[in-house]
Amino acid sequence: MHRYIGRRLLGLPLVIIMVSILVFALTRIGGTPIGPYLEPGMTDEEIAALEERFNLDEPLPMQYLAWLGGVVQGDLGWSAVAAAPVVDVFRQRIPASFELGAFAALWAVALGVGLGTFAARRRNRVGDQVAGVVAVGGASMPTFWLGIVLLIIFWSYLGWFPHGRSDPDIWASISHPTNFYTIDAILAGNVNALKDALWHLVLPALTLGYAAVGIVTRMMRSSLLEEMGKDYVDAARARGLPERLVVRRHARRNAFIPTITVIGLSIGIMFEGTVVVETIFGWPGLGSWMASSVLSGDQGTTLAFVIFTSILFVTINMLVDVMYGYLDRRVMLRKS
Repeated sequence: MHRYIGRRLLGLPLVIIMVSILVFALTRIGGTPIGPYLEPGMTDEEIAALEERFNLDEPLPMQYLAWLGGVVQGDLGWSAVAAAPVVDVFRQRIPASFELGAFAALWAVALGVGLGTFAARRRNRVGDQVAGVVAVGGASMPTFWLGIVLLIIFWSYLGWFPHGRSDPDIWASISHPTNFYTIDAILAGNVNALKDALWHLVLPALTLGYAAVGIVTRMMRSSLLEEMGKDYVDAARARGLPERLVVRRHARRNAFIPTITVIGLSIGIMFEGTVVVETIFGWPGLGSWMASSVLSGDQGTTLAFVIFTSILFVTINMLVDVMYGYLDRRVMLRKS
């Protein structure tokens, strides 16, 4: 297993470099990075100084190498929107996005796998049809529309759930060593702060994870139905095992293998979807910052965010490969 994981890790840097080259070239072709810094009345000397600062007086490959050199040293550039180094803004906002994405992924995967199993065991019955409605709704409903509807009903009209990330009065009373509000509340032993953090997460996490629920449910159902029709499942039933043990110990493990791919892709897409969800719910994470940066033409921030999501996707795919190897050793032997 260690050798298998090592081989996967060796390919990560090359993939990330290739993605960074492509994204850097596209951002430079799409426009100049000095746009947000230009002001009326600037002299030619001031504009030339900006171009020199971004190495625009050099060929595109040299511009990329200069940018890559800064990235290696921990310098991702300057965020014109936040008026701060990109690295510092990432450090401040990543916890909010990861907390939202993690809670959305947890409930989406748990419900999707459970609902898909439930539907497969009740094929063509009422439970299967209800699960199908939920799955189709999740796969077809636009995230931005669902978020707006939930916000109007449960925040604006009923007033059951709050808007934003936290209650300022509650969070001003405790320290924030991690900036993950749920973890900080647990470390501080503050039950009210933990309730506040979880209550603020409900609507955005539901919105962000619902699309993944539909995809995971449909894949889990179809995979489990395929496995339950195989000979080894009939053999387990012939030995007198209860149906729930046949599904839990035999069929579901094998059905989970193709479902992992869908889960990995869904989680990656989910983190990209934070751009929409964070903007709707006023969540102070990477997504809302990214939306403002794109609208203002802040290429440095846009480039850093795209590279970050690319690394996230590559890492998730590696974890999917590792899970394949854990669930089916034949996969590990073929790829090692």
